[in-house]
This record gives sequence, C-alpha cells and structure tokens, in this order.
Amino acid sequence: MTLTSRNDDVTLTSRNDDVTLTSRNDDVTLTSRSDDVTLTSRSDDVTRRIAVTGSGSGIGKALAASLRAGGDEVIGVDLKDADVCADLSTPEGRALAVESVLARSDGVLDGVVACAGVSGMTAQTVRVNFFGVTALLEGLRPALARAPKPRAAAVASISAVQPADPEVVRACLDGAEPQAVALAERAAERGEGWKLYPSSKSALARWLRSRAVSPEWAGCAIPLNAVAPGVVLTPMTAPLFEDEAMRAVMDQAVPMPLNGHAEPEVIADALRWLIAPENSHMAGQIVFVDGGAEATLRGPDVY
Repeated sequence: MTLTSRNDDVTLTSRNDDVTLTSRNDDVTLTSRSDDVTLTSRSDDVTRRIAVTGSGSGIGKALAASLRAGGDEVIGVDLKDADVCADLSTPEGRALAVESVLARSDGVLDGVVACAGVSGMTAQTVRVNFFGVTALLEGLRPALARAPKPRAAAVASISAVQPADPEVVRACLDGAEPQAVALAERAAERGEGWKLYPSSKSALARWLRSRAVSPEWAGCAIPLNAVAPGVVLTPMTAPLFEDEAMRAVMDQAVPMPLNGHAEPEVIADALRWLIAPENSHMAGQIVFVDGGAEATLRGPDVY
C-alpha cells in the first residue's frame, strides 16, 4: 500500500486489491477494480452555502432560484418573504440580518451576494444601496474567511458612470452615514434627487475596488467583485416602462445596442460566475453586463 500527499493532492494505492483513492484539491475518486465500484465526488457536486440579499424579487430572486436549482443552499435576505427578514436601511436591521445569517449558517459561508437595492430620489437610496450593502458584506466577511473557497459579489450599476453628488459620495466613503443622509436630503430639496442613485452606486463601486485588494479581503483569499447592469426588467424598473416619456429618457441615458433590456436571469448568471470556485483571481472588478451601454457612453478610450 502506498499513501502519498503532495500539497493538496493525495493518492492512496493498494496494488493487491486494486484499490485507488485519489484526492486532488476538492476532487475525490475511489475506484475498486475487483468489485467494479467507482465513487466520485467533485467540487461541482458539493453543496455550498450562499447568502443573497434582495432574494424576494428581481435579480436576487433570479440568483437564489438559480443557485438552488444547482444544488446550493441559499439563505435569502429581504424585507419579507425570505429566510431572514430585515430592513437594510437601518443599522439595527443590518445587525439583525448579519446575526440571523450567521446563526443559520453556523458561522461559515461559501458566498455572499448583495443584490438588495432601491431606486428613488430620497436618502433611502443611499441608506440601502451603500450602507446596507457594505455593512452586510463586512459583517459576513468573517464567515466567508472560514470557508475553503469563499466568494463575494455585489450589484453595482451603469448609473455609476453618470453624474453624482460628490459630497454624498465622499460622506459614504468616509463611513459617515448621518452626514451622507443629510446631504442626500438637501440634494433632494434642491431638485437634485436624481443624482442620489448614481451617487450610491458610484460610492459602492469605489468602496468595493478599495476593499477588494485589502488584507481583510484579498489577503484572506476572498474575491470581491461586482456586476454593473444596464436596464433590467424588474419590479424596481417596472414604473419606468409604464411611462412612455420616462422610457424614452431611460433609453437615451442608458443605450443598450446589444440585445436591449436584460432579464434578471442574465445578471444572475454573471453573479453566479463571480462567486463560483473557478473565479479565483479576480478582485475589485466592476463587470458591466449592460448591453454595451458603458462602452457607448464612455467610448473606446476608457478601459
């Protein structure tokens, strides 16, 4: 009998009985020729535990369904109709969400995807889209660090390339939520509430790019990236499609020459790849899945 271990490769061979056990990374193969028995377990077949916020509708719902169909365990987080019901617009709600997910996961998560978000011209957009997302990712990071191949992702937006309120963005990046909320309220009062969604997503993208290469994330072997969609056909955008004038404005602001508006499953598929074990070396990337909107708006010189 021979037992060999080289890094993550393990081989156990018994020549007399023709039994071979091979483990390479997460792939395990047991073969017994005399009995014609083969037992194979590969990493693709292992159930992973993934927390998904915004799982009640839109992109989060599509992602949760896709992950479950693939055999993964999903812990959904949303205001209602979820495994964990919590309000991510408040510090108390975020703390409840983190505590509840940790309890359900026994403190270990293979993946976290922050899909929850709102569109609007109020300070609520900043509370949820930036502070809700970042608090949840940071709160669940220790649980990711305990997993063998952890992955994390968030939903950014094409709107991050559009005009934003620099003071709101700066307050977000400084972690000053009361100040960011106050600035957002003032922007809404002076008729610039339309800048708040781009501000929240711009701040999120900048935060993610900074944190993704930090010792706490990259240094702990946790890839952190984001998908930036264009216009997606979700309950959040439905009111825009009901108003022809608003739809025309939206199509002008977000031109999508490749296949037009996206179904939520399109974005979910991209997110699923970002948190797949195979994605081992991507960090801090904002992947535009937007039908060509970003390339159209910013041109070939920005890459």
